[in-house]
Amino acid sequence: MTTGRAPQAPSPGTRVLIVRLDSDGDVLLSGPAVRAVAAGADEVVAVVGPRGRQAAGLLPGVDDVVVWRCAWVDAEPPPVTREDTAALVDTLAALDADEAVILTSFHQSPLPTALVLRLAGVPRITAASVDYPGSLLDVRLRPGEDLPEDLPEPERALAIADRAGYALPPGDDGRLAVTVDDAARREAAELLPGTGDYVVLHPGASVPARAWSPHRAAEGVAALTAAGYRVVVTGAPGEAALTARVAGEHGVDLGGCTGFGSLAAVLAGARAVVVGNTGPAHLAAAVGVPVVSLFAPVVPPERWAPYGVRRILLGDQGAPCRGTRARTCPVPGHPCLDSVRGADVVTAVGEILHGE
Repeated sequence: MTTGRAPQAPSPGTRVLIVRLDSDGDVLLSGPAVRAVAAGADEVVAVVGPRGRQAAGLLPGVDDVVVWRCAWVDAEPPPVTREDTAALVDTLAALDADEAVILTSFHQSPLPTALVLRLAGVPRITAASVDYPGSLLDVRLRPGEDLPEDLPEPERALAIADRAGYALPPGDDGRLAVTVDDAARREAAELLPGTGDYVVLHPGASVPARAWSPHRAAEGVAALTAAGYRVVVTGAPGEAALTARVAGEHGVDLGGCTGFGSLAAVLAGARAVVVGNTGPAHLAAAVGVPVVSLFAPVVPPERWAPYGVRRILLGDQGAPCRGTRARTCPVPGHPCLDSVRGADVVTAVGEILHGE
């Protein structure tokens, strides 16, 4: 459905902004849509939040990245000021874009973003909106009508790109993908010298409610090691204490040692990845590695589970926190994930690798 001015079909030579303003995981899930737009546009600029910058730099099809800490999307939003908004409008206007495709999840409105883009002079804007957009959108998809409610996030983003006039090129299977360069591969090889298969366990999560508790994660490392697996524990720079505790005497601790690109290379070399529903789960999917997902049901797995790879979901999907989008677990004892024991992870890894 169209609203506002009549949309024109995209034409060669266009510069398209793809706007996804939340985290690295969300940006990774937009990857197939980015490739669809890149197949029909001359230049793609990813407009992302600061938490999504690393992922945007790895997506095939992205020519440039612009960072916008958006006050109505960021988890720790800055204040909205006239001065900051004017500066942002000037930055976006300087891009001289021909159109924008706004990618949002089901609970986000694209309309404030569309207003800023319109003030920046972007002549054609596509997005999905429950609310009447007036002249803010040229091409509108209606969630629940044009977009099924439980559509996986990559497919939702692809549907928005498709309505804008962009489709995946022949031979593109629509899975997640990232570019892992030689420097990242060399860094990963230096961190894991020698040969030998390994399983990665990534205990952290940007949202605490989605993380396996440290004592359970340590139990998982010990159980996997006892079952004969070499276990590599990964984590962000701020998670070094966590990964040291989880790795203990059994795992190889790489906490704080990898950038996002070298983390992708480490994951790409793994036989399987054990991880919560957080960005590295989607990074593992993007490098084609099977995922044992410790999935807290605060968000729907139908939308957010690792996409396009073999996966097993662990955790109580009927827990009281289901669908709350809670950032901190609202149930004492974190039962949805802490009911998962080390032996359960060993069983899941065996099943995903060998069908055991």
